[in-house]
Amino acid sequence: MRDQGVLESLSRGVFHLASEPLPERPDVVAVAQRIPAGVISLISALDFHELTTQIPDAVYVAIPRGTKHPRIAYPRVRIVHMSPTAMSSGVEEHVMGETPVRVFGVAKTIADCFKFRSTVGTDVAVEALRDAVQSRRTTPAEIMHYARLNRVAKVMQPYLRALT
Repeated sequence: MRDQGVLESLSRGVFHLASEPLPERPDVVAVAQRIPAGVISLISALDFHELTTQIPDAVYVAIPRGTKHPRIAYPRVRIVHMSPTAMSSGVEEHVMGETPVRVFGVAKTIADCFKFRSTVGTDVAVEALRDAVQSRRTTPAEIMHYARLNRVAKVMQPYLRALT
């Protein structure tokens, strides 16, 4: 069917009907299908929620600690490991095309960006925090809930005080 042009390959083992329009973010859809236990996180989640000016260089996915790294050649994937508690809190399910995609919510994503600030950069985390609070996409209390869960409340507190 691929050779006849009925299907288009998005990634190894992930296909899309050529007669249908592509999903909004085909790379995220391909990763969601290949890593069903994963949750879209960090810069990819910020991009999903339209809270960053950054263009993700890869699809950032959180997987449970101790889980084997999936091998995906395309699209590029960056894996972060999280505890079971962190993996289960703040998860939203969205449907892109026909595929269910699990993404961390706005407040959880911001707290995760501060936790993994050496990976994404402090400037990205602060920009997302500022945009989310100013656009009222989340509350400072909700952000602090996830900051305590991630053990970064003391790091985030000065930034939140400056914004409120």
